[in-house]
Amino acid sequence: MESAEKGSKLWGGRFTGDTDPVMEKFNESLSCDKRMWQADIKGSQAYARCIQSAGLLTETEMTAIVEGLDKISEEWRSGSFEIKPGDEDIHTANERRLKELIGDVGGKLHTGRSRNDQVAVDMRLWLKDSIKLLQGHLTDLIKTMVQRAESEIDVLMPGYTHLQRAQPIRWSHWIMSYAWMLKRDVEKLIQLRDNVNISPLGSGALAGNPFDIDRVSLASDLGFAGVTDNSLDAVSNRDFVVEFLFWASLLSIHLSRWSEDLILYGSKEFGFITLSDAYSTGSSLMPQKKNADSLELIRGKSGTIYGKCCGFMMTLKGIPSTYNKDMQEDKASMFEVYDTLDGLLQVAVGVMSTLKINETTMRSALSPDMLATDLAYYLVRKGVAFRTAHGISGSCVALAEKKKCSLDELTVEDFKSISSHFEEDVLTIWNYETSVNQYKAYGGTALSSVKQQINNLKTWLPEDTSENTENQ
Repeated sequence: MESAEKGSKLWGGRFTGDTDPVMEKFNESLSCDKRMWQADIKGSQAYARCIQSAGLLTETEMTAIVEGLDKISEEWRSGSFEIKPGDEDIHTANERRLKELIGDVGGKLHTGRSRNDQVAVDMRLWLKDSIKLLQGHLTDLIKTMVQRAESEIDVLMPGYTHLQRAQPIRWSHWIMSYAWMLKRDVEKLIQLRDNVNISPLGSGALAGNPFDIDRVSLASDLGFAGVTDNSLDAVSNRDFVVEFLFWASLLSIHLSRWSEDLILYGSKEFGFITLSDAYSTGSSLMPQKKNADSLELIRGKSGTIYGKCCGFMMTLKGIPSTYNKDMQEDKASMFEVYDTLDGLLQVAVGVMSTLKINETTMRSALSPDMLATDLAYYLVRKGVAFRTAHGISGSCVALAEKKKCSLDELTVEDFKSISSHFEEDVLTIWNYETSVNQYKAYGGTALSSVKQQINNLKTWLPEDTSENTENQ
């Protein structure tokens, strides 16, 4: 007669000895994968309907299994599900509880199915729903950026290269530079969801399913767009996890750079922005400090996300074909990165929607030397080749340095002493609004261009970005 311990394990029949308790703990994944309870139940109910259609269950048996799984779902939802010793993972726990509720007929659910294809489908179901929620957070952030860019479109600030003041730009143009990065991230996420939306269920342990089940119908029942093409590949494929981790890494690069800019802009050395108290902390020693910890954590957590991506890729690189237990590491990486992004994106929305700009400080950071390129453009409009004009403009900068004055304090005679192409209208260059508004080509910092960028993103954004999932 089968022992209780062996009976609680899906693989226990071949073994006669007990598992070392240390190995038992080392082997279990329920503490991690129990958050997939809803996906596991959904997949099992669909599989029960599928094998009933294939003649492997009676209508009564299928109904008992589906209704039993509904009861288990309610137990998980209410927090009353009891985890017992021997519950290695979410699949074992749910099947064990199903047998307790409906008897031996619960054992028929696993007919032709392996935990190899079961875990693969559970992960895809879970990630599909989770992507929706992340997409909602991300589009909320873009929407917040667009709203700020529109309302503060007249604010000018220095643009930087090499962390040095370069040319005047609109504050809105800076905001939109990150909004466009995040739009690309949304588009990549949508493509990723398409790659996740393929069902491996029906692949068995590795060789396939011997009972002539309709895998396409099964996939459709679960809301998948298609099925995997090779059972060996299906049970070992974790490309979708790697793609998710890489996508998260790239997104976190963008958010880390955004955070770094705002950290600098919020320092006393810049003074361009002030973070809300809700997203700042103080010092335990220095009472005057107001630290941008929200942004520093976003910047810091990006490193953790990169690490999870690299670490899981290293786990995969030496694994032979089909399923190997190394793959148990997939869920920990996927869940941790998801959880990190879930909080990170919501904090980013909060930071962006509540920070205050110091328009006067931004404006005072503009200086005439930032219009040196405009001098070159002035000469180009007079017919001078740009390379020649660039050299002449550099000579003007050198003359101002020699005279220990700012560039706009040079006289018309000073300019004419360097080039005969300068005329009286050279003095009209020293206007920052005129400078930014010359960049009218789409993508530039001119008022018309930034407005067009804003309108294009507003058109692209969905009206409602809210998403609700129950399996997080």
